[in-house]
Amino acid sequence: MIISMEKKEIAVRTTSFLSITLLCASVMLPAQSLTGLWDATITWDKVTIPFTIEFKAQGSRVESALFNGDERVTSTGGSFADSALHISFDHYATHLDAKLSDGELTGQYGNTRLGMHNFQARPHQDAPVGSVRPPDISGLWDIPIESAKGEHAWRLIVRQNGAQASAAILRVDGDTGLLTGRYTDGKFVLNTFDGGRGFHLELVPESATKLGVTYSGIHSAERQLIAFRPADARAQGIPEPADPENHTRMKDPSEPLRFAFPDLNGKVVANTDARFHGKVVLVNITGSWCPNCHDEAPFLEELYKKYRGLGLEIVALDFEDAEQFKDPTRLPAFVKKYGLEYTYLIAGIPDQLQDKLPQAENLNSWPTTFFLGRDGRVRAVHAGFAAKASGEFHQEMRQRFTNTVERLLAESAPVASSNE
Repeated sequence: MIISMEKKEIAVRTTSFLSITLLCASVMLPAQSLTGLWDATITWDKVTIPFTIEFKAQGSRVESALFNGDERVTSTGGSFADSALHISFDHYATHLDAKLSDGELTGQYGNTRLGMHNFQARPHQDAPVGSVRPPDISGLWDIPIESAKGEHAWRLIVRQNGAQASAAILRVDGDTGLLTGRYTDGKFVLNTFDGGRGFHLELVPESATKLGVTYSGIHSAERQLIAFRPADARAQGIPEPADPENHTRMKDPSEPLRFAFPDLNGKVVANTDARFHGKVVLVNITGSWCPNCHDEAPFLEELYKKYRGLGLEIVALDFEDAEQFKDPTRLPAFVKKYGLEYTYLIAGIPDQLQDKLPQAENLNSWPTTFFLGRDGRVRAVHAGFAAKASGEFHQEMRQRFTNTVERLLAESAPVASSNE
């Protein structure tokens, strides 16, 4: 009887010990870490776009990055507590709010102007390697299009490594960013989302010189298009894509380009100010809502730092939506994000572009840059900005900008008249 009681007591103690041990272990187990790559989707109207997002968590603080090819679009703030995630992208005036449950993030991305759009994400997993050998579609293609900006063709740039591929569509405004993906079920399926723009592209090889193209985006309804190799497009009478250096023109090139708008502190700055006399001036049409303007701003700052000591000035004429005029948060964050030191002037809302710059014709691209000689007259105009996703077109454009600035800086400043 005594032995039986001892065995029972030992069993109770053992059970209690195991229960306490398991309870302590469950308490000590860390919450699922956010740190790492996640496979995400965003649904914008009827378009669902897969993309990759990265999180780095330190305590309750979280940093995040979206991707445009090898370019990282980083967050400006973030927190994670009680399974609730909040990420800010102030330079786009957008935010991500999500909850972590059972290894999945579910929430919404956007802002009050654009609306909030469904977001989901799971920890990243490498896609399976297919055994089918895909056709080679790498290189340049032309897509016939009649756009609202007067374009007759867009340029499609494709890079390919086996089943993996990346592509960008280059329009007069600039490119779509770099879409990435792979060959599956007889087509290349490519996507991109970097916080400000998102696109979905399906490329179906129909022949060595023809592609079926399905194109859609977060601000673009789905279109069924066709792409041809450039030589075949010309043979069919399809015009070349728009030349960004001949898209926008001055009505009277003999007149100086005039502007007078307040800066971020409310002080009116005009082209007639002494600070611009005898200088080469780049007047840039921009807006912090515009993804291609985000692409361009760091390059303009690079030019400014390199040549301002030689007489270069850059003036951004910024057009913001009405909501930002009421509560201007995005533009200051935009300027801070890219470390911009050149002059920023608040010109109006986008719909006022033609009225605010009546000297230009066919001015409809965001961004557009006017190159003013030392006499204040426009010597060149460049529509749009071909970013890194555009490959060789990006490099050529950078070189053209630089050559034009250096050529204008090399010219002599006008001699001031005795009446000035």
